Amino acid sequence: MTAAFRIPMTGRSTDERHRVSSPLELLFDLTFVVAIAQVAGRLALAGEEGHILSKLPFYCMVFFAIWWAWMNFTWFASAYDTDDVPYRLMTLVQMGGVLVLAAGIPAAFDEENFTAIIVGYLIMRFALVGQWLRAAAEHPEGRKTALRYAFGVAAVQVLWVAWGFVPPQIAVWMFPIGAVLELAVPLWAERPGMTSWHPHHIAERYGLFTIIVLGESVSASAIGVQNALARSGFSAALVWIAVAALVLLFALWWLYFLEPAAEGLRSRRSRSFYWGYGHYFVFASLAALGAGLEVAVQEGAAHSAATNTAVEYAIAVPVALFLLMLYVLHAPLVSEVVIRPLKTGIALVLILALPLASPVLGLVGVAVGIALIASGLVAATLVDRAVAARRAALS
Repeated sequence: MTAAFRIPMTGRSTDERHRVSSPLELLFDLTFVVAIAQVAGRLALAGEEGHILSKLPFYCMVFFAIWWAWMNFTWFASAYDTDDVPYRLMTLVQMGGVLVLAAGIPAAFDEENFTAIIVGYLIMRFALVGQWLRAAAEHPEGRKTALRYAFGVAAVQVLWVAWGFVPPQIAVWMFPIGAVLELAVPLWAERPGMTSWHPHHIAERYGLFTIIVLGESVSASAIGVQNALARSGFSAALVWIAVAALVLLFALWWLYFLEPAAEGLRSRRSRSFYWGYGHYFVFASLAALGAGLEVAVQEGAAHSAATNTAVEYAIAVPVALFLLMLYVLHAPLVSEVVIRPLKTGIALVLILALPLASPVLGLVGVAVGIALIASGLVAATLVDRAVAARRAALS
């Protein structure tokens, strides 16, 4: 595909037909595969060493940087993607920033050194500010909004650079301030007028990122199997947990795509911030689940009859958070959610209670049980849809 040298950045139509992700957006997403693999891998390592709770704040901070960088690119592209030469080159710069950020993740986890992450973030923000300034120059109707974005992004980036020079004990408390300011920039910038993001395009982009994070969880499970085979050899426990992990991830994928969002975003654009921001917990929980499954496969294979409550909750809590957020995010967006809240509530209680039965079930039993509960929620939802469709046909 040949790109035009320059196309005026005048804003794309919100009603554009057949709007889908571009090849450039798909390529851009691949850089986040590296970053997510790094952060999930470090969390898994912390779980193997028994330090998962102490490393959880670092996981949340690093994942916020990854997610927010993807968010900014995605929503800007939905409104202003020209796919011309300057746009592609700016995207290349942002991709480079993501890779620098990914390279700094081990130092952030192991040494509490965020220098490389800040540098990578600075590279990405530099390109993003340039994109907003170009939109301001070429799209007079959206100039005020674009300038607010450019100023807000640049101002918060100054805070992040300063954050890198403060002692770690202070930096931990400064981070929430910076995160809140980041989240406030779009809310403030779009007050003069909302950018022309495309609802179906945004829904597709979020779905694709969900698949990317699920893919990393599959990869993490495979790594766990490889390590377990190397350390303990083949065992029935290894097979059971590996199969449970695959079934669980497949069920979560199915559940996510049972809840449509595009039409809700189109008819209730004012709730897009709520839906978009809330996906931080969806993505972070899925990536954390990958780390939990990696540790569970290795632990279960090495000690097939053992219980490990921390590892079991490293699976149960991310799954429960994911299911909860599916309801919380979609309930205000659509007239009626597809996955019934009562069934979701029952699944949440069972999943969070299952590790308490670990003395009887063991790690293998708990992992299999969580996969069965998630699969049961899929089956119950499909039955509900079939019954509703039959009633509609008879009425």
